[in-house]
Amino acid sequence: MARGVQLCVSLENKPGQLARVGAALARAKVNIEAISVVDTASGCLVRLVTSSSAKAKVALSKAGMPPMQQPVIVLRLLDAPGALAKVARKLSSARINIDYVYGSAAGTGKASLLVLGVDNIAKASAALKKI
Repeated sequence: MARGVQLCVSLENKPGQLARVGAALARAKVNIEAISVVDTASGCLVRLVTSSSAKAKVALSKAGMPPMQQPVIVLRLLDAPGALAKVARKLSSARINIDYVYGSAAGTGKASLLVLGVDNIAKASAALKKI
């Protein structure tokens, strides 16, 4: 279990915007480890965990998409039935609210990445130490 850094970029919801994000990160040789894109009333919100948040922040800013930086919980888990339930139960038992979750998976039996936005990072870190 680790605390991590998520970058958030607000964009117009139109063709080519996600390509701009991907191209800026590719030029900086930054890998996207997990991504979430949701539409909002005024556009879209891209949440990213990358191989280097510092390099990604510079690259996105240079491309005219200055990101906000937020702390998150980043878990590398075995992709198996019940993995999310185990994490959610631990946080629920500690009275920690999960605001959002996203991730990436390589397939059943392999490592997956789970990103959690929670209402108390320090308390969540302590609750998930044994995961």
